[in-house]
Amino acid sequence: MAGPLTVLSHVLKPFRNLVASRPVLATFQVNLRCNSACGYCDLPLNVGRYEMTREEIQLVFSGLYREGVRFVLVQGGEPLLRRDVCEILEDLSAMGLHLTLITNGTKLTTQIIERLGRIPLAISVSLDTLNREIYQRIRGADQLEQVLEGIGLLRGFPHPKFLTCIVSEANRTEVQAVVRFARAQGFLPVVGAYHWNVGTYGRRDELLMYERSSAAAVFRGLLDDELIPPGYFRKFVEDNASWLRGEKLEPCDAGRYSVAIDASGNVSPCLAFPFAGNLLESSLSEILERFDRGAIKICSDNSSCNRLDGRVVGTILRHPMTAWRTSASVL
Repeated sequence: MAGPLTVLSHVLKPFRNLVASRPVLATFQVNLRCNSACGYCDLPLNVGRYEMTREEIQLVFSGLYREGVRFVLVQGGEPLLRRDVCEILEDLSAMGLHLTLITNGTKLTTQIIERLGRIPLAISVSLDTLNREIYQRIRGADQLEQVLEGIGLLRGFPHPKFLTCIVSEANRTEVQAVVRFARAQGFLPVVGAYHWNVGTYGRRDELLMYERSSAAAVFRGLLDDELIPPGYFRKFVEDNASWLRGEKLEPCDAGRYSVAIDASGNVSPCLAFPFAGNLLESSLSEILERFDRGAIKICSDNSSCNRLDGRVVGTILRHPMTAWRTSASVL
């Protein structure tokens, strides 16, 4: 049993990390398999690479917890393709980690939702359009009906629900409809921009690539029509509009407040950077020492992307009222 000093240390560790500019958030690819083929995704999926076992994930994340990580965005691929994903999420929650499951929504079932509803976990469903043809064009699969069924099953889900929409040339006239749909279904809308050619992140797709002024108008319209509730996600929309206009953003959190971890345990500052080590072989502290801080700063200074997970912690620290408003929106 942990003594009071150990418990106090675990409580204080994430606050010390914030002061020391060390990670409190991790994006975790729980698997490398997907049943979609999104035009904007170039993650290494469906290629037969090693995926950590449940026991290895427990080992890795217990170490990350001791290092001060407290928030984990669990994604894939499509995470619900992993048969033991519910057990993994239960394990991570039992450690005291705050979880958000990011899914394309095609594999949601009543049984899965009931099970996940018993742990304090948020769910984010990706949906870029309500048009079946456009959905298939973006996602490379005819799955809109399954996604809408999954969203319907989440109607009574007791924890925060987010609906993420990525703006591209293919769907920019559909975004307001998706946001209105999200709010009508009890979801908090999260709207971001498609990126390409950002380090190792973001595949070029001619059907999805936009003129920046056209995409900026989409975000401006969401703000003018007050379709995004107050809080971080409205700030995120504001930042996307600024980024698309070529304006400089506030510093990125990559390698500072957040890291990315793939299904094999490899760690990088974010998905746009190459791996610097593996958590089955090295501690997070050792891997952090290997990060190319100069390259991260250049990327951040150039504001070459506006990934949500790469800026959320720093944005909230700089804008504390944003955090309060976000909590009010979610609740």
